[in-house]
Amino acid sequence: MRFDDRFLEELKARLRPSDVIGRTVKLKRQGREYVGLSPFSKERSPSFFVNDDKGFFHDFSSGKHGDIISFLQETERLSFVEAVQRLAGEAGMQLPAEDPQSAEREAKKQGLTDWMDLAQKWFAANLRRSVGKAAREYLEKRGLPEDQWERFGLGYAPNDREGLKNALIQRGARPGDLVEAGMLIAPESGGQPYDRFRDRLMFPILDARGRIVSFGGRAMNPDDRAKYLNGPESPLFHKGATLYGLPEARRILGAESRGEQGIIVVEGYMDVIACQRAGLPAVAPMGTALTEEQMERLWRVSSEPVLCFDGDAAGLRAAYRSIERSLPLLKSGRSFRFALLEAGQDPDDILRDKGAPALRHAVSETRPFVEVLFRREAEAEPLDTPERKAGLKGRLRQAASAIQDKDLAEQYRRDLFERFDALFPRQQQQQGQPYQQGGGRPGPGGGMGGRWRGPPPKLGQTAEGAQAMHALSRSIEPVAAALAHGAVDDPERMDDHLEAIARHGFGDPALDGLAQELVRLRFGGQSLDSAAIRRHLAHSGHDALMHEVEKAAAKSGAPFLAADKPLGEARTRWSQAFDALTRVAALEQALASAKSGAHQAFDNSAFTLVKAERDALRRAIKTGTIWEDAASS
Repeated sequence: MRFDDRFLEELKARLRPSDVIGRTVKLKRQGREYVGLSPFSKERSPSFFVNDDKGFFHDFSSGKHGDIISFLQETERLSFVEAVQRLAGEAGMQLPAEDPQSAEREAKKQGLTDWMDLAQKWFAANLRRSVGKAAREYLEKRGLPEDQWERFGLGYAPNDREGLKNALIQRGARPGDLVEAGMLIAPESGGQPYDRFRDRLMFPILDARGRIVSFGGRAMNPDDRAKYLNGPESPLFHKGATLYGLPEARRILGAESRGEQGIIVVEGYMDVIACQRAGLPAVAPMGTALTEEQMERLWRVSSEPVLCFDGDAAGLRAAYRSIERSLPLLKSGRSFRFALLEAGQDPDDILRDKGAPALRHAVSETRPFVEVLFRREAEAEPLDTPERKAGLKGRLRQAASAIQDKDLAEQYRRDLFERFDALFPRQQQQQGQPYQQGGGRPGPGGGMGGRWRGPPPKLGQTAEGAQAMHALSRSIEPVAAALAHGAVDDPERMDDHLEAIARHGFGDPALDGLAQELVRLRFGGQSLDSAAIRRHLAHSGHDALMHEVEKAAAKSGAPFLAADKPLGEARTRWSQAFDALTRVAALEQALASAKSGAHQAFDNSAFTLVKAERDALRRAIKTGTIWEDAASS
């Protein structure tokens, strides 16, 4: 049996090497790759690597290298045909028929692809001619320079019913082939075919192998009924399986050297182009909600793609629709995160108004799937009665049960119920007894939670709720946020400063509760890493606060938050900044004592010197020059 290149490429595009190989080799993620012990030789230290983006494995111990087909040949002693047949079954692909008709169909598809390439060149030439003036002005208004047009294959379809048709027929095309490819429309009345795209800015749509399979067109006439128009289903193009921008996104991912970067899903052509210009690997569905097949393609590229939406009501509705469709498909190593942009802003707006760094920062502020799922259910109706609270709990249980992976469904159920308990702490009230919050969970001092007399507190009046509301009511000081962020990222930084953190926090009252919680965790003797601490903070009601901390810390310029900073240097710079902050607290205390007369050693000149030092440190913290001072100290 023979398999053409198209079939083999599609087969490998549908399966992630780490999934196939991971059934034989225990793999662990290491940066952009997976590593494990060699299946071909005995070894104690792992030297076997799998790269999903490049689609291969490499074994340094034996020198073997290949793709998923050769891996099955090597490990299971299968023939090439047997390996392909096995993988095709897993990928849900029918094996090609061994008949002349099949070869003829493949040849016909190749012919259609050739006409697609010629059409793209014709559109691109029109964009630079006088007929494309309005389209050029539109691109200039959208901030897309001419040197980027070729990169994204942009063009213009003139307002002519037979412009493309005549151009391709002159090159030897048959009208029926162009209709089949989706470039022409054949009237139902039986008249002559005419151009599908007229007076539109044209975007070529590529498949996973980088071949043009269709086009999308943006109307230049604001009165046109369809602002965006995609080509129809065809032998080349299947909307539900195609993602606009995928080949370029994969190239960006392959060149990404700053660490793990998930692929990003945005809502339109110009948003994809904006993200890719900013160095972000973005794609978009074909004007509809993500299909299951598109999700499978995304997960083959990235284990946790980012779904990016506007933060307004329409964007949230789109995010919630994505949750509904993807929830049953989740499993370990296959999920989504959400980036909810500022209301009314899309990636193209942010790039044009604020630049590439601002866009990269906005898209990096992601929220886990479970958080947005909880928000969807919590916002479904007011939660002001016991019946409605019970309704929320039922919806959370139902949402978790929709996940087909039973282990993950149980983890989701626990997480969602913990969020429910944080939103509505268990309230116990006995006659003549004080009200106790927290359902018996230990408080910071190791005993029970806080106590109130009278009726249970309203949401926002609990310690956690008040802290979060305080943080959200105003901006957190960037330096204080950077110190808190650094402590969460690397908890060992706190160990030499725990008593000082307990006394002074991180220099912003909004973070006092967070500081006390972190101190409690470190004093508790549990060696929690950053990920475990973040999970604990999320479950204990600090999720919104941490979101604000990350936003404020991004503005601080703190050098110890840089990913490329050596760990030892980052810890030293963090300690220097924290020492400066505690120095301010000590000076404040000395000045307060002097004012009250308790500090007899202070004369006027000493008081002035201490006050000047305090003010200088305050300015350094406020302006961010503290980083320069710490570097020179």
